[in-house]
Amino acid sequence: MTHSEKARELFMQGYNCSQAVFGAFCDVTGIEFDTAVRIASSFGGGMGRMREVCGAVSGMFMAAGMLYTADTPKDSMAKSEHYARIQQLAEAYRSSNGSIICRELLGLGSGKSSPNASPRTAEYYKKRPCAELVAEAAQILDDYIAQHPIA
Repeated sequence: MTHSEKARELFMQGYNCSQAVFGAFCDVTGIEFDTAVRIASSFGGGMGRMREVCGAVSGMFMAAGMLYTADTPKDSMAKSEHYARIQQLAEAYRSSNGSIICRELLGLGSGKSSPNASPRTAEYYKKRPCAELVAEAAQILDDYIAQHPIA
């Protein structure tokens, strides 16, 4: 199963967008799945349903951080290289979808939504593009990994 398929499957099981993407990469990040979905839990709905940065993008960034960032807090060059990587991933997502902002991707008005999670019904899945967005975020990261093998 590809990371895109896994991310979509996890989203359809009820995990939020961030959990779906970050959780899909556990096989390469080395993080236990239960830990990954707990770490990513706060980033769904564009960060706690505030409709800011898309959770799929946040999950992609977390996985990239696990795969490419060394534990070197004082290495400014390494930080700069990683920030450039993150901007590249964000631009790939933005180029394909027009935005990395949850409310814009979902066509919602400005401001945050209620903190109450929406029930995952057939109607929910029909009106939300999130299953496609998590699959796309995972594919973008897979494409990046293919071009920039993990050391």
